[in-house]
Amino acid sequence: MRRQRRDWTNWAGTVTSTPASTIRPVGADEIGAAVVTAERAGRTVRPLGNGHSFTGIGAPGADSVALDLSRWSGVVSTDGELVTVRSGTPLHRLNAELDELGLALPNLGDIDRQTVAGAVATGTHGTGAALGGLATQLEALELVPADGSVHRCSATENPELFEAARLGLGAVGVISTVTVRCVKAFALAAEEHPEPLDGVLERFDELAEAHDHVEFYWFPHGSATLVKRNDRLPAGARPEPLHPLRNFVEYDVLENHAFGALCRVGSRIPSLVRPLTRLSGAVWSSRSYSDRSHRVFVTRRNVRFVECEYAVPREALVDVIRELRSAVGSLEHPVMFPVEVRVAAADDVWMSTAYRRPTAYVAIHQYAGMPYRHWFDTFESVVAAAGGRPHWGKMHRLDAEALRKLYPRFDDFLRVRSRVDPAGLFRNPHLDRVLGTG
Repeated sequence: MRRQRRDWTNWAGTVTSTPASTIRPVGADEIGAAVVTAERAGRTVRPLGNGHSFTGIGAPGADSVALDLSRWSGVVSTDGELVTVRSGTPLHRLNAELDELGLALPNLGDIDRQTVAGAVATGTHGTGAALGGLATQLEALELVPADGSVHRCSATENPELFEAARLGLGAVGVISTVTVRCVKAFALAAEEHPEPLDGVLERFDELAEAHDHVEFYWFPHGSATLVKRNDRLPAGARPEPLHPLRNFVEYDVLENHAFGALCRVGSRIPSLVRPLTRLSGAVWSSRSYSDRSHRVFVTRRNVRFVECEYAVPREALVDVIRELRSAVGSLEHPVMFPVEVRVAAADDVWMSTAYRRPTAYVAIHQYAGMPYRHWFDTFESVVAAAGGRPHWGKMHRLDAEALRKLYPRFDDFLRVRSRVDPAGLFRNPHLDRVLGTG
């Protein structure tokens, strides 16, 4: 077990901290030993992922022992379509290993740099009206709580601890392994087309139900959207991916380097943001291709940004977007990044943003370094009226009092947390705000 003191910064550069020490444990026993040692020293503990949350949810404090799980990575075992994987495994590595096994995750978000445990703990999700987030794909997990012991958790073994830990914000212990229910590897046919916003809103429910996965992007200062429809190909169908040169030009050159250059111009000359974003929307083009599922789900994100995302009842989505469009003109600062809209099925995970309601996700962004506070506050006031629930890993202003009203099982979660971590070993300032200090 390696110990060192080093700075920690999240991907967006919005949170930086220097824990008292950083330990790189390998295995549940070393995780447990580190937890017990920290508790005896009067320190808190924070497991580290890859820093893709925009808030301080994963930030270790100055008195914390940070657990860097990057050495605890890879698939442990398989049993048919059940795959047990170490908690520090990055999603992109898991996707590659599953592909070699002829398996795949049934749904993914649009980035794959997070660790498995970090993605599960913060409620990472993809899109699909009949599909849930990553936490719904868990069959079991192994958890190390504050006493350093190892607990096997599932729907039938320690069921309440399983419900709390499978989307647990890192607040109930350190996940050592997760067992995920996978599916046979599959390919997706991708259709991407620019369409007017009004038309997309008018038939959004039809779009969501007609395709396995659907999402759209909209630049707030214009009326154009890019609609992405992904549907499973029949088993045995041969994928037809984009030509490598076209893939490089459209994704690396245009969507990252060129768009990044426009963002830098907009950040220096704010008066150009509106015409630049209208230009970006105007040059969206159609493309059709097919590929292995994880290659279609995931996009490369090299341009840094900040993000706020809320889950609203799906029936409220159209009104939310229309209110946002009406509010854009009164913003103090222009918005350089598009709005992203996705969907998910209702689920029964206690702290899930889709708990017991079909859900639409609305994510707003701003280029890193540009003013975003008025835009985010305006957005939060709109989604609050619709009963919006904030993504646990993205920026929002809500506290425990407000969140308790949005999550019917909030107090059940706190009860289980108090049982396995009565002294608050896994707390940090962000968790104190969103979960309370009682």
